Amino acid sequence: MISPETIALVKERTDLVALVGESVRLTRRGASFTGLCPFHKEKTPSFHVNPNRGFYHCFGCKETGSAIDFVMKLEGRTFAEAVRALAERAGIEVAESMTEAERREAQAARRSKDDLYAVNHLAATFFEHCLRGGPGAGPHPLARYAHEELRRRGLPLTDDAGATDPISDALQAFRIGYAPFGWDALGAYLRQQGVSPVLAERVGLLVPRSSGSGHYDRFRHRLMFAVTDVMGRVIAFSGRALPDPSPAELSSLGLTGPAPQADNAPAKYINSPESPIYTKGEHLFGLYQARQAIRQRGEAVLVEGNFDVVALHARGIGHAIAPLGTAFTPGQAKLIKRFAPAVVLLFDGDSAGKKATRAARVPCREAGLSARVAVLPAGSDPDDLSRTHGPDAVARIVKGARGLLEHLIDEALDGDSFGGSSLPEQLARVRAVASLLAEEDDSSLRMMAKLYADRLSSKLVIGGRSPDDLRQLEHIVEQSLSRPRQNQPAHAREVTPTGQSTESWEHARSRAQSQEVSLEILGSILDFPELLVDDDVQAALECLEGDVALAIVAARQNFTFEMGLAASEFLAQVPAPIHSFAAGRLVSPVFEAASAAKAMLLENSEKLSRQALARQKAAVMSQLQKSTVDADAENALLRELFQRRAGRLGLS
Repeated sequence: MISPETIALVKERTDLVALVGESVRLTRRGASFTGLCPFHKEKTPSFHVNPNRGFYHCFGCKETGSAIDFVMKLEGRTFAEAVRALAERAGIEVAESMTEAERREAQAARRSKDDLYAVNHLAATFFEHCLRGGPGAGPHPLARYAHEELRRRGLPLTDDAGATDPISDALQAFRIGYAPFGWDALGAYLRQQGVSPVLAERVGLLVPRSSGSGHYDRFRHRLMFAVTDVMGRVIAFSGRALPDPSPAELSSLGLTGPAPQADNAPAKYINSPESPIYTKGEHLFGLYQARQAIRQRGEAVLVEGNFDVVALHARGIGHAIAPLGTAFTPGQAKLIKRFAPAVVLLFDGDSAGKKATRAARVPCREAGLSARVAVLPAGSDPDDLSRTHGPDAVARIVKGARGLLEHLIDEALDGDSFGGSSLPEQLARVRAVASLLAEEDDSSLRMMAKLYADRLSSKLVIGGRSPDDLRQLEHIVEQSLSRPRQNQPAHAREVTPTGQSTESWEHARSRAQSQEVSLEILGSILDFPELLVDDDVQAALECLEGDVALAIVAARQNFTFEMGLAASEFLAQVPAPIHSFAAGRLVSPVFEAASAAKAMLLENSEKLSRQALARQKAAVMSQLQKSTVDADAENALLRELFQRRAGRLGLS
């Protein structure tokens, strides 16, 4: 683990304004700098950076953090990766809080992974040179098959090496290449670079021969896609099969026989096996290239294949990504959530695409990722649609996407397919809808989905069958919704049939006013934390309660005259309901002078005390009105109220 001292030093020595300024155009405003938030799309700047306190806050999307958090969020790095990157930037040696043996083991593991990244980088460069030509050499003679495949897809590779059109940019960004025909073209290249075949075998580039010694290339005569992680490092490859060269062409190149594949019938796609740097269920194809567009748009578009991603990027839809030859996983959903809160599922319109859409619900729910579904025309995929009808057609479909739950209900209760199915299948569909509704945690969304399901079921007419089927559908849905919801708070407040709280309106308003005044007191402290040691202020703070009182305790624990208020540590302890307020006030103070902040704090403390006394009076009067006690007891209550007021006025 990285030592706390190193983490503190990284935060101290990192110029947050300079770091953020590399991605955001900042303008000074008082003690802060402002700019357009890099984490969500906005037209008016709401992103603030406070260099003195070393953290940022967006009043729009509520993102808050230190320099480390900024790198994690912007580049998708882990905490340790972000600390190391900033440490390298600041020239700080990273100290590990581990034993010497553990430190050596960790360093060896990092070097081993770095070697694997380096091998993949060399391989990607080799494939690119084979497709485009490299220093002092043209493209591979058989690369024309890869060029023809790209042209067939509407993605021609220009001969102009300096071209900057969107298609060329996309092909370069995804490091598209060509794996040569033959058994050991890549293996020979790696040997020339001094790379051990064992390393190449560990990342799946080379395969050991079944008989005898040596290795052969896994990818042969294929159009190659480089798979990168969120830091842009090549971690794997995907290769698409190409038509076989003619015997005459092979003979002219000194090659004979069919393209040497591992199997007699080559698979359309071959992917790298998992390795120490690659787990397919934890990465997404195109996320590195799409991360900025996803962050700006606030959502990702998830498609099925590599070509879909590249084609959409080449045509201006830069927030498209895809799973890697596997079903969409919770790990991949959580990875998207690091960049955006929502995803649009744009899978193919065939049965496999529909199955993938249904299966995506669980990963999205586990990751807290909002999901919508965009439906493609039958028989088409995103690549086909963007090529034949242009990117605007894809954009319209994405814009018209519906919520995943609504889509699944509609699919299950579709009139044509439902009426033509057997009774057992109809019952299975009804139960599937009931299960979807029962699993939905959001009560509002659940009720809306129920109404939608009821509306669809009311339109179902099944010729020649008993109407009991429809009544049974409604019964199952109602029965599912009538079950007690899991994880419902035990202290949930009683509500009236109209949905209003039994708490009186006046009492609720009083509470809201007290909370607003309490937050203003907290704001004065956050503007000038040194007020915490002022005697008058300490006495005034005793009137606080609840979350604001806890925040004051956290401020005391993280404040020193030498270092001021440790913003990140303080925010980590602030209760969630007032976290956004605290972050916003820290990054953008209201008062310019401590005297003004103190005066307002004391005034608000007086106001808070008066509100508390008013509530006490109301409680006593309410008790008197409802009470059946004798006059002596009533007099005792009145005396207690008088004593409280006298104490408040300093007369006791």
